[in-house]
Amino acid sequence: MEAVLLSLPLLIILIGIALIFDFINGLHDAANSIATIVSTRVLSPQYAVAWAAFFNFIAFLFFGLNVAETLGTGIVAASVIDPRVIFGALVGAIAWNVITWGLGIPSSSSHALVGGLVGAGTAKAGWSAIVWGGLGKTTAAIVLSPLTGFFLALLLVLIVSWIHVRKTPYAVDRRFRVLQFFSASLYSLGHGGNDAQKTMGIIAVLLFSQGHLDGDKFYVPFWVVITCQAAMALGTLMGGWRIVKTMGSKITRLTPMQGFCAETGGAITLFAATWLGIPVSTTHTITGAIIGVGAARRLSAVRWSVASNILVAWVITIPASAAIAALAYYAIGLFG
Repeated sequence: MEAVLLSLPLLIILIGIALIFDFINGLHDAANSIATIVSTRVLSPQYAVAWAAFFNFIAFLFFGLNVAETLGTGIVAASVIDPRVIFGALVGAIAWNVITWGLGIPSSSSHALVGGLVGAGTAKAGWSAIVWGGLGKTTAAIVLSPLTGFFLALLLVLIVSWIHVRKTPYAVDRRFRVLQFFSASLYSLGHGGNDAQKTMGIIAVLLFSQGHLDGDKFYVPFWVVITCQAAMALGTLMGGWRIVKTMGSKITRLTPMQGFCAETGGAITLFAATWLGIPVSTTHTITGAIIGVGAARRLSAVRWSVASNILVAWVITIPASAAIAALAYYAIGLFG
């Protein structure tokens, strides 16, 4: 089998590329965790990224590895996976992340990786490579995760506003400046729990295809878990300020109360998806939640032109990263 012939140095290089993607994922998606708490001025950007990075790292203590299993074996058949497919998938995902990060567009690192797997997998084995049940569940989440975040955040704003109707704006603001520490922690925990597992799944299925896992059963070694959580946390620590600006202020202006509701609604969505093993987009989720809290105030409070540009990026992420991955798969074949 072709995968068994990969030398140990090349295997290490490929794992390194996967960890680079994980780092860029943290860098790209730092805005998801910190945009609301920075835009409400509860924390400075420097302290916010450190706060988010810590909870990104410890997320493995709270969640199982269902998302890693979905990415490893539930998007493209494990029998199709080889180093060339993994390389193509990572190149597609990294390239799309760099493009959207440079443009300040909060696209989905998760769906870029899914698109990369689909593009490289179909380049090798055609449409039969795709596990349609897993891909269908993931693509459905493109719609469901932001909608869930939207409605949960909207509902929370209405409930919180009703509870505090007799409070002064100053008292409400002071209370939610404290509560935002809690909600931001939950969201960063959900982000680390869902997103880091995607790289875990990629590395684990690569090791599985190479025969480096004990036995014939797919699983994620503990060293892979720790390494991926650390890479994502380091990426988050580096920030991602261009996207923070888009998420935190260009879509709608946020108060601490609204920031708390957006983060809490997003965190509930991520926790549920992670437990169900669905690799959702943390970007989609928090964007939907931010739009929800803005719409709760009034529809005109949301800058719908910005939101529509983000939506376009969501739609094209999977096909764009798939196309880049397929090209990378064919290109590497010219040298082998």
